[in-house]
Amino acid sequence: MRVEYFRDGLVEEFHDGICVDLNAEETEPYFLRSCAKPLQASLIIDCGIDFTDEELALCSGSHAGEECHVRAAQGILDKLGIDESHLKCGIHEPLAGLKEGEIASAIHNNCSGKHLGFLAVCKANGWSLENYYEPSHPLQIAVKNRIYELCEVTKDYPMTTDGCGVPIVSMPLNNLVKGFKNLNEKYPQIVNAILKNPYIYGGINRLDTEIIQKTGMLAKVGAGGLCVVLDTKLNDGFAVKMFDASMSARRIAVLDKLGLEYDNKIRTLSGKVVGEIRVLETSMI
Repeated sequence: MRVEYFRDGLVEEFHDGICVDLNAEETEPYFLRSCAKPLQASLIIDCGIDFTDEELALCSGSHAGEECHVRAAQGILDKLGIDESHLKCGIHEPLAGLKEGEIASAIHNNCSGKHLGFLAVCKANGWSLENYYEPSHPLQIAVKNRIYELCEVTKDYPMTTDGCGVPIVSMPLNNLVKGFKNLNEKYPQIVNAILKNPYIYGGINRLDTEIIQKTGMLAKVGAGGLCVVLDTKLNDGFAVKMFDASMSARRIAVLDKLGLEYDNKIRTLSGKVVGEIRVLETSMI
């Protein structure tokens, strides 16, 4: 697929990508990045950890660091009886920005929910909390095995370190869609928690939150121009990957595929329309 920005007879910029469904032939592997978070969160259910639906949603998503997210994250820390120093996700300014006088900390990191889920699983299994991010840690071995199981992956693909410091796997994108299909079948607690709490799951200006609120479908974005969507009633879906990792082009491509409205006009700062955005070649691979 291609997203074009068109002005006065010229294509000013374009963004190429692919859209892959369950039945696609095997594509090149891509790192799953944050699209893996709901799959990773399934280990929380296996351990019988007593998390609320909000807490499960936070652990499954990439939150914007708003007050509701910080409050939910702090609640998990309190429940686990640990403090923020155990989080190894790093510090960045939250996607929603900081309030006046507020200082960014690890709890604002959009991956802090995932890391809290990891720490909960470690506590439940008696595993070390200090090095849970290392590939050789029992947690990360269990995470990889679970993702491969859900995604029906039968051979090894490259692994790397994600932006938040933990290992992340790669695979063809049709396997990613299979993973969400199997998550819906085997771990409805995770799926229902996300669908009930789309704002805790993401937040302001988050594409997956927008999709859930508008369609009731399960969605998850990932760095590198990724997004996976599953119609949980039909148990069918697709994944989009923009090759240049453009977040704006990803949003347009996914909304167009879903038939949802979006502003396809290019405007000056004063609001004059000077061009349009077009999505081409939307057929599935």
